Parts: sequence; structure tokens; C-alpha cells
Amino acid sequence: MTGLASSILLLTGCTFLLLAALGIVRMPDLYIRMSSSSKAVTLGAGCLAVGLALHMNDAGVTTRSILLILLFLLKAPVAAHMLGRSAYLTGLPLWEATTIDEVTARAENPPEPRGEPPATAADPTEIDPPTPPQS
Repeated sequence: MTGLASSILLLTGCTFLLLAALGIVRMPDLYIRMSSSSKAVTLGAGCLAVGLALHMNDAGVTTRSILLILLFLLKAPVAAHMLGRSAYLTGLPLWEATTIDEVTARAENPPEPRGEPPATAADPTEIDPPTPPQS
């Protein structure tokens, strides 16, 4: 039974990795390529790691597989975000069919501050002194 499950997971992982490669080739700009590839590679590598852990049935391999999955889940989104941000800040153009540029829209219309600003007294005597504790 574990042989069938590991085979299915390994094939699923290879399929997702193939889809990630196709996404890199077929998508129109860097930002969409990174989005599709980082998600598919994370899922594909996770399926491969779980399939390998099931196939090997060893505590050491399982531990390394779990660590590999955690590293992919932690590092892939951060790396894709940083690459996309640096590409945007250096002026790499968006795809011509992109209709919304949220970074520019946010810079033009900054969000309103939340809550009341802290009260500042113009005259230091306006601030009430603390009352001493009653005994």
C-alpha cells in the first residue's frame, strides 16, 4: 500500500514540477512567471519529499523530508516576493495587459491613518500630574 501511495506522490510531484517549468516558459512576464513557478515548485517538491519518505521508510529520511518541506514553505514565498520587489523597483515593466498596478496605486493614494493621533500638549502645565496613591 505504501508503494502505491509513494508512487502516486512521486508522479504528482513530477507533474507539478513540469507545470512549473511550463509556467516559466509560457507566462508573459517575470511577475506572473515567479508566481506560478514558486507555487508549483513548492507543491511539487513537497510531494516528492513525502513520496520519498514513504518509499524509504526510514526515520532519517523522513526527518530530512520534513525539514525540506518546511524550508520550501518558508523560503519560496519570501524569495519570490523579494525578487519581484527588486524587479519592480529597478523598473522591469509589467505585462501590457496588466490592468492594476497596486504598488503605484498605493503610493498615489496612501491609506488613512487608523485611530486618533497621540495628544500633545502645547503647554506643559496642561498635562495633569499623576495623583499620589492613597494610603
